[in-house]
Amino acid sequence: MTDIPVGVLIGALIFLIFLSAFFSAAEIGMMTLNRYRMRHQAASGRRSARIAGKLLERPDRLLGVILLGNNFANIAASSVTTLLAIELYGERGVGIAAGLLVLVILIFAEVAPKTLAALHPESIAYPAGYVLRPLLRLFYPIIWLVNAIANRLLRLFGVSLESNTSEHISTEELKAIVMEAGAFIPEAHQDMLLAILELEKITIEDVMVPRGKIEGIDLDADWDSVLDQLTSSRYTRLPVFRGNLDNVVGMIHVRKVLNLMRKGKLDRDSFQQIIAEPYFIPQGASLNKQLLNFKKTRRRVGLVVDEYGDIQGLVTLDEILEEIVGDFTTKTIGKLEDVHPQEDGSYLVKGTVSLRDLNRTLGWELPTEESRTLNGLIVEYLEDIPEAGTSLMLNGYLVEILRTRGTAVEIARIRPVDQGPASKPES
Repeated sequence: MTDIPVGVLIGALIFLIFLSAFFSAAEIGMMTLNRYRMRHQAASGRRSARIAGKLLERPDRLLGVILLGNNFANIAASSVTTLLAIELYGERGVGIAAGLLVLVILIFAEVAPKTLAALHPESIAYPAGYVLRPLLRLFYPIIWLVNAIANRLLRLFGVSLESNTSEHISTEELKAIVMEAGAFIPEAHQDMLLAILELEKITIEDVMVPRGKIEGIDLDADWDSVLDQLTSSRYTRLPVFRGNLDNVVGMIHVRKVLNLMRKGKLDRDSFQQIIAEPYFIPQGASLNKQLLNFKKTRRRVGLVVDEYGDIQGLVTLDEILEEIVGDFTTKTIGKLEDVHPQEDGSYLVKGTVSLRDLNRTLGWELPTEESRTLNGLIVEYLEDIPEAGTSLMLNGYLVEILRTRGTAVEIARIRPVDQGPASKPES
């Protein structure tokens, strides 16, 4: 028998169960905190977030003080329960009291507080930090000794304690965070953020204007033809060459030409004096890198060259920005002038059309891994030069070859159908 009143024992037991629940909730709350949100709040001046961040810098010490307090509360609760059972029912009540204590601790000191902390980690972890930090300082020698033994034991099993000292997030994980932001980020902003993350994977070759579609000024042409082209061009910057694009001289800004024309000083000599040096871009450069290069060099247009130095296309700053914010122009089919919708729901498409432009403008899902144009995709799939009248199924799209020219598909009809396995070509 004990001289401690039953009321005191009951009060002590309730307090110890509450103490155990506090440490259980603090453990889950601290470990499930959103680290990036916590750092933002700490940088914004929230003191509780700074305290939680400091504690999480050494998770072994944080867990040490939490488990020390939790185990103390549970063991003390077991002792008080034993005393209370002996006081009320004698030794025969010890077993029953122990079973009831396990159930009470499981429900009220483990499952319920940990579930609450998992659902609302900030509401639990931030206030708990004000208690855990002084406890860590008070019991630091004991915690240090326990952690030293535990860490030595982990090293014996080959566990590195430095491997997770800093958190890194991959591009794919960052995309998932953006997509899961939901109502916090408008859909249009989500699309732009995701597009920025994709810039590293997209090369200049994917968005450039192919060589065959480049509009330029031939200095060897008669002067009247040059003037007509300058005044009728829809572009503000044009490449200048002699004979053909391989003999490029530079780039001309149409605004400068109009200024000379307004002053009555435009002739062939003055025209050549305002030609800027050409700017060349390697074919395999990523859009992310080239966007920074455009900013660094204060350029807006570049000629794309392959590994042999041959000009393959032209890319502008607008093309890169459109990958982020979408098309600047508003036409019937976006900026695709070589795509013509038909009344039956199909589309007449030129073989030189970019697959990326088709997918982005029409919402299609044609594969772009191996080919960049519709002609390239068809030839890659057939592994042969198709004849007019050939039909095939490409990734759920019925493609009919209407006209070919030489070794390339000139015009094809595409009809989106239900997704299904690719069929063999028919002639």
